[in-house]
Amino acid sequence: MSNRNSSRVFKRVRLILGCCGKLCLLSFAFALSLGTVYAGEAEVVRAVFQQRGAGDWYVSTTLRHADTGWKHYADAWRVVDEKGAVLGLRTLYHPHVDEQPFTRSLSLRIPQGVDVVFVEAQDSVHGWNAQRIRVDLTKARGEGFEVRREGNSDQFSQRHSRAGRYSVFERA
Repeated sequence: MSNRNSSRVFKRVRLILGCCGKLCLLSFAFALSLGTVYAGEAEVVRAVFQQRGAGDWYVSTTLRHADTGWKHYADAWRVVDEKGAVLGLRTLYHPHVDEQPFTRSLSLRIPQGVDVVFVEAQDSVHGWNAQRIRVDLTKARGEGFEVRREGNSDQFSQRHSRAGRYSVFERA
């Protein structure tokens, strides 16, 4: 084969590989983006509000999100009042790929006179989900929530861990 012919063949091979290379790269990028798309937004599945005293609450929230790893995971949930003021924020510092759904808690103070709050979830790609759970603190339960008050028929006692940092609630 002459140099001229081999040069033409080489150019054709480069052209074919160049097109396939770009196609492969686009396919790979598309496949990666599908993981992000299918993970969707973080969802609040359930919230349990336990009153500790006047205005003091312990909130356990169950979230669901198809965490794919560090680039796309449920990274926070919060409790807000009707005006949007944040009453409590729980930051989630790592993905929960193999732990779905999962529940995390926080203690917060809800001002006197606030009877309705919302629990919202956020993920690292989509931000705060517009779908949230509305919690009416004057009711014992509702769609996606439960409220446990001191002194009601569903009495709970508080037990502290040795360090006193974490609380576990159990039926009395």
